[in-house]
Amino acid sequence: MHLKLSNRRAEAAWTTPAERFDPGSRTRSAPERNNSAIVDPERRLLLLLVPPFCASTNGPPAPRNKLCGTNYPTSICFIVVNEFCERFSYYGMKAVLTLYFLSYLKWDKDLSTAIYHAFSGLCYFTPILGAVIADSWLGKFKTIIYLSIVYVIGHVIKSVGAIPTVGNTDAHIALSMVGLILIALGTGGIKPCVAAFGGDQFEEEHLKERQKFFSIFYMSINAGSVLSTLITPILRGDVQCFGDDCYALAFGVPAALMVVALAVFIFGSGMYKKTPPQGNVLGDVCKCIGFAIKNRWKNSKHDLKRTHWLDWAEDKYPKRLIQEIKMVLRVLVLYIPLPMFWALFDQQGSRWTLQATRMNMAFGESFTVKPDQMQMLNALLILIFVPIFDLIIYPLVGLCRINITPLRKMAAGMIFAALAFGAATLVEVNVVKTVVEPAPAGQCLLQVFNLAEGDVSVRVAGSDLFQDPIPKLQDPPAYESLPLGAPSKDLSVNVTLTGNTYHCSQAFEERKAYSLIIYRENTGVKCKLVEDYIKKNEDGNPNVRFLNTRPEAVNITVGETGFYVPPDHSMSPNKSVNRGYYPAVGCSHQLSSCDDLNLGLLDFGASYTFILMEEAGKTVAKAMEDVTANNVHIAWQIPQYVLITAGEVMFSITGLEFSYSQAPNNMKSVLQAGWLLTVAFGNVIVLIVAEGAGLEQWIEFLLFGGLLLAVCIIFSIMACFYTYVDPEELKKMYSDDYGKEEDDGDMKKKNPDVPLNKVERKSTRL
Repeated sequence: MHLKLSNRRAEAAWTTPAERFDPGSRTRSAPERNNSAIVDPERRLLLLLVPPFCASTNGPPAPRNKLCGTNYPTSICFIVVNEFCERFSYYGMKAVLTLYFLSYLKWDKDLSTAIYHAFSGLCYFTPILGAVIADSWLGKFKTIIYLSIVYVIGHVIKSVGAIPTVGNTDAHIALSMVGLILIALGTGGIKPCVAAFGGDQFEEEHLKERQKFFSIFYMSINAGSVLSTLITPILRGDVQCFGDDCYALAFGVPAALMVVALAVFIFGSGMYKKTPPQGNVLGDVCKCIGFAIKNRWKNSKHDLKRTHWLDWAEDKYPKRLIQEIKMVLRVLVLYIPLPMFWALFDQQGSRWTLQATRMNMAFGESFTVKPDQMQMLNALLILIFVPIFDLIIYPLVGLCRINITPLRKMAAGMIFAALAFGAATLVEVNVVKTVVEPAPAGQCLLQVFNLAEGDVSVRVAGSDLFQDPIPKLQDPPAYESLPLGAPSKDLSVNVTLTGNTYHCSQAFEERKAYSLIIYRENTGVKCKLVEDYIKKNEDGNPNVRFLNTRPEAVNITVGETGFYVPPDHSMSPNKSVNRGYYPAVGCSHQLSSCDDLNLGLLDFGASYTFILMEEAGKTVAKAMEDVTANNVHIAWQIPQYVLITAGEVMFSITGLEFSYSQAPNNMKSVLQAGWLLTVAFGNVIVLIVAEGAGLEQWIEFLLFGGLLLAVCIIFSIMACFYTYVDPEELKKMYSDDYGKEEDDGDMKKKNPDVPLNKVERKSTRL
C-alpha cells in the first residue's frame, strides 16, 4: 500500500523543481535553443537560458484568442511591444549616461566611468533577485508588473534630476543615484521573466510557433536598442533646453517609453496565461551545498572519507541531485576567468564613448555622428556576424580539419577582445596628441598673442621661454611650461619692440593656462594676462571666445550662442558652440551694426580665440587656435568595434551554448545565474581600475588587453583539463534511483520508525 503512487504523486517524485516549472526544457529543440543566441549579455545572450530561469509551466489552458487563425496567442503582441519599449527606455537612457555624468554633474572621467559600471554591474546582480521573487513568491506576471512600476519611478526620478531648475547640484546627484538604483532593480528584476512569460503563452505542442516567437522577441530587443542609441543622443545634443544640452528630454523620452511598456503589458492582462510560482532550484542547490559543507565539518574529526566533498550531502539529498550539482560546479569553475572579458566588453559605453568625444565626428559636409551613437555599431554588427560565423566561418574552419570546440571558440573570442583594446590603444595614442595636458604642480602654461605693430621679444623672469621673436598676429604653435616653484608667483615680463624694452608684472598660479596679450598704446607697450580654458568639451563641440581691440563693445551671435565683448582689449568668456562653418556671423556695436564676420570652420574639439580688429573700415576676426581640433576621425573606432563584436560572437554566444549543453535541464537556471554574475563582476573590475589605478587612458587600454590575454592563457589551460559530458547519460543513470529515493524519503517522513525494504520498480515519468 505504501509503495503505490498515483500518477501525480509519481510525477512529483520524478521531476525536480526546475523541471516542474519548465516541462518544455525536456522537449525544447536544439534549433529553438540556438536561435536564441542573437542577443548580447542583455540584448542577445541572456535569453538563451531564460526559459529555465523563470520558465514555462504547465498551467491553465492556453488562451483561445489566436492571431488570424494561427497557433500564435494574441497575448504575445503585448509582450513583444512591451519588450521593445522597455529595451528602448533602458538603452536610450544608458547611451547618454556617461556624458550626463561628465558634462551635467561635472564629474571627472574616472568617477563617471566608475559610476557607469557600478550601475551596469547592479543591473546584472538584480536578475537573480527577480527570478527568486517570481519563482518563489509572486509569479512572473505580478513580478513584471510590480518591478515595472519601480522601473517607471526610477526613470521619472532620473529625468527630474536632469532638470537644472530643480534644486542644486547635490539634489541632482541624489535624484540621479536614487533613480539609477530603482532602474537597476526594475530592469534586472524583470529581465529573466518577460521572455519566459511569453513562452508560457504557448501550448507545449506548438514548439515551432514558440521558436518563432523568441526570434521576433529578440528582434524587438535589438530594434529597441538600435533606435534608442540613435535617437536619444540626438535629443541630448540637437535639442536645447534650459540653455544647454537637453538631458531632461533625453531621459524623459525613455521614461515615457517605459510608461507605455507598462501600460501595454497591463492592457493585455486579460489574455495572458498566468502560472503560480513553483519554487526556485537555486534554493535547492544552495541548501544541498550548505548541508554538504556542514556535514563534512561535523565529521571532520572522524576517519570517514568520501570521494567528493559534495557526497557528504547523500545523508539528506538524492544522488542524482548531487551529481547534477557536481556537473554544474565543474562548469562554474570555468566561469572564474570570464569576468575579465566583460570588463573589456562593457567599456563601449564608457571609455570608448569618452574616446569618441575627442575625435572628428564629421562624415562629409552635412553628416555628423554623436559620440554616444557609436555604441549602435555593436547591435548592428552582431546581427551581421552571427549568420556569417555560423554559415561561413565555422564551416570553413571545419574543412581545414581543425577541431573547434566551444572552449576553443571562447578562448579565440578573448583574443579578439584583447585585439580590440590593442586597436583602441593605437587610436588613443593619436587622439591625445591634440589634447593640452594641464600643468603639473609648481608650473603653469603660457602662450603669447602679439597685437603690437611688429615683432616682439618676450622674456619672463626665471625662465628661458620664447627665445625667438614673436611676429604680429602669429597663432601660437603651443603652450609653454612656465616654472613657478610655488602655488602662485608674481613675475616680471620684459617686452622688446623696435629696440625699446617695456616692463610689466603679472601674477601666475600653478596648474593654470594663460594667454599673455601684448598690444601698443600711445604710452607704449602694454601687457594683459587672461586665463585660458584648455579642456576639450565632453560632447566634442568647439569652444569660442573673442578679444576686442576696438574702443566700443561688440555683441556677436554664433549660431544660437550670444557673446558680449567689452572694449579696449577685453576678452569674452569661453562658450561652447556647435561644430560647423560660420561664414557670416552677425555682430553689432552698441550704437550701430557691423559687417558679418567670417569665422570659417569651427571644428570638433578645438578652442578658438578670435581677435576683433578694424581693417579698411570694417571689423574683421583673426582666428587663433588655442587647442588643436580633433584630427583623428571617428571611423578609426570601427575596427575596434568589429573586433569586440567578433569576440562577443565567439565568446558569449558559444559560452552560453556550452553551458546549456553541459548542465542537466533542471540546473540551467543555476548556470544562468553564474553567467550573469560574471558580467556583474566584470563591471566591478572596471570600477576598481578606473578609480584606483589613475593611469593614462592608452596605458589603461593596454593593461586591460594584456590582462585579458593572460586570463585567456589561464582559461585555455583550464579547458585542457575539462572533459565534456552528456547530461542525458546522467538522466539515464539516475532516473530510477531518483524516483525511488524521493518515494523512500516521503515514506520515511510518514513512518519514521518503520524500516523500508528497497524494491525494484519503475517510476512514472512526466
